[in-house]
Amino acid sequence: MESLPDAQIRSGVRVAARVLLVDAEQRLLLFQGVDPHVPDATFWFTAGGGLEPGEELLDGALRELREETGMRVAADRMLGPVWLRRVRFSFEGVEYDSEEWFFLTALTDAVVVDTAGFTELENRTVRGHRWWSADDLAATGETVYPLQLAELLPGLLADGWDGQLRLVD
Repeated sequence: MESLPDAQIRSGVRVAARVLLVDAEQRLLLFQGVDPHVPDATFWFTAGGGLEPGEELLDGALRELREETGMRVAADRMLGPVWLRRVRFSFEGVEYDSEEWFFLTALTDAVVVDTAGFTELENRTVRGHRWWSADDLAATGETVYPLQLAELLPGLLADGWDGQLRLVD
């Protein structure tokens, strides 16, 4: 059984950097994943993942975005972290205690998502990706992480980030 890649662990907590990547039409990029131990239960999630040992949050967000989408974004285009999510979850039979730090990046040009940088694990567990509007998020019955995404994202996009870190579920 392969666990999630080694990540920076702080006090027993797996630290991850995630990216709320929004296109010029105000749609959010999400990936559809599956836990091979629960193949009938898919879920949607943002780009991002565990930090490498010694890696800073912003650097991890930039690296993960590049690996998972092929996009290179300047560090000054990443806002945040805007949200923090503490979550315990199981993946491939391994229990994780995770701290996920979310950054916001708004694109101004049309983009093509290139997943050629996916790891072997991502190739096995990610079924696809799509851009979601706020209306799509509000209307879906599918599982989307973080759970408050449909509720909080529209305000973040409409009002901009106020510099305050918010805790999300």
